[in-house]
Amino acid sequence: FAPLRFRMASGEQVYNPTTTQGDKPNKKFVVPTEHLDKFRFFIKCAEVILSFVAFILEEVVTNCNSCGPLYFFEFVSCTAFLFTALLLILLATPLYQKVGIKKWSVLDFVYTAVMAVLFLLASVIFAAANEGTGLEKGSVAFGFLASLAFVFDLGVFFKTRGLPWTSDPRGAGDTQTTQPEAEKLNAGDPSSANGTNAAN
Repeated sequence: FAPLRFRMASGEQVYNPTTTQGDKPNKKFVVPTEHLDKFRFFIKCAEVILSFVAFILEEVVTNCNSCGPLYFFEFVSCTAFLFTALLLILLATPLYQKVGIKKWSVLDFVYTAVMAVLFLLASVIFAAANEGTGLEKGSVAFGFLASLAFVFDLGVFFKTRGLPWTSDPRGAGDTQTTQPEAEKLNAGDPSSANGTNAAN
């Protein structure tokens, strides 16, 4: 025990601490989450960038004879940029856990579908009624690209998760098919019948 006494006297720590302080999670981005995977995260980033570029190019246009299509395209592109960026920040960070919204999947699906339709409609109308300048053609091109990004995002969502307001048809089908098969097996199994009669 002499070495032990010497260590205790010198103040040297003999045993390592058995308990450690838990590491506090300090992650700003939590992708993938239950509502957003990495692939759709990059798709939404493309939606934000394309919408922003379409909006900037449209803002640079100074002259217009028929300004209605221009203003409609401006409204849709600005709305798509701001709200898609907000949705992306909420779903890619822990902030979505602090917001009192439970059905994020329904909100994401409906918003993406509405933006796809509005952006495509605004791009078609603006493409049919513009002065033919390079800025207008560029904004229309990025508008169509943003529309395709929203449509592609919607397709990926439906392919991977299905409709958000319905239950999983594959899981329901499995439970519905296994129950009749189990009943058939129990009905055809003589041991189960004998066991039932014996119990009676």
